Amino acid sequence: MENSTEVTEFILVGLTNAPELQIPLFIIFTLIYLITVVGNMGMMALILWDSHLHTPMYFFLSNLSLVDFGYSTAVTPKVMAGLLIGDKVISYNACAPQFFFLVAFITIESFLLASMAYDRFAAVCKPLHYTTTMTTGVCAHLAMGCYVCGFLNASIHTGNIFRLSFCRANVVDHFFCDAPLLLAFSCSDIYIREMVIFLVVGFNVLFSVLVILISYLFIFITILRMRSSEGCQKAFSTCASHLTTVSIFYGTGTFTYLQPSSRHSMDMDKAASMFYTMVIPMLNPVV
Repeated sequence: MENSTEVTEFILVGLTNAPELQIPLFIIFTLIYLITVVGNMGMMALILWDSHLHTPMYFFLSNLSLVDFGYSTAVTPKVMAGLLIGDKVISYNACAPQFFFLVAFITIESFLLASMAYDRFAAVCKPLHYTTTMTTGVCAHLAMGCYVCGFLNASIHTGNIFRLSFCRANVVDHFFCDAPLLLAFSCSDIYIREMVIFLVVGFNVLFSVLVILISYLFIFITILRMRSSEGCQKAFSTCASHLTTVSIFYGTGTFTYLQPSSRHSMDMDKAASMFYTMVIPMLNPVV
C-alpha cells in the first residue's frame, strides 16, 4: 500500500457552490426546518394532550413525527451552516454520529410504516376485533421493535463503515455523510462491507415492504367484498394518508439508490436526497 495520510475530516460540497444561491437556499431550508419542527412537535403535543387521540393510529403517528424530526435534525442544521457561513467541513467524529442517527431514524420510519399498515389491516379487515388486536401492549411492543431494529441496523452499518481506513480524497460531493460515497474514499478492501450493507438493507426493506403489501392486499380484498359504497369510501379514507406517506417515502428512496448507473446524476441524487431528508419530514404532518 502506498504511503498516505489518514483522513480526519471530510469536506461536504453541499447542494451548490454558486454564491448567489447561498442566502436564498438558506432562507428556504430555514423555513422548511421551522415548519418541520413546529409541525412534528405540534403533532406530538396535540396527540399527548388530547385523550381522544390516544388510539393506535395516533400513537404510531406521534412516533412517526418524532422520527421525522430526528432525521431532519441530523442533516438540515449542518446544511444551513454550510450555506450561511460556509462551514462545509465535518470531522470524522461528527460524520459517524450523523450517519448513525440518519440510518437509525430512516430504518425506524420504514418499520413504523409497516406497523401502521398492519394497524390499518386490523381496522379494515377485522373491525370487530380491532380493540382486542391492537391493544396498548401490542402497540408498545411494535414501536419498541421498530426502535430496536433501527438502532441495531445503524450500529451495524456505522461499525461496518467507520472501521475502514479513509486515506483517499476527502471531498464529499454531497451535503451529508452517505454510505456509497464514504466507501469510495476507503483504501481498505470494501467487498465484505458492501455485501453486509446489501444483505442488511435488503432484509429490512424486503421485510417492511412485504408487511405493507400483504396488509394492503387483504385490505383491497376486503374492500372489494363490501356492498356499501359508504363503507368503501370510509376504508379508502382510512388508508389514503398512510398510502400517500408510503408512496413518497419508498418512491424517493427507490429513485435515489436504485436508478441505473447509466442514468445516475449527482445533481438528481442530491435533489432526491434533499427531498427525503428535509421535505418528507415537513410533509408528513400535513399528510
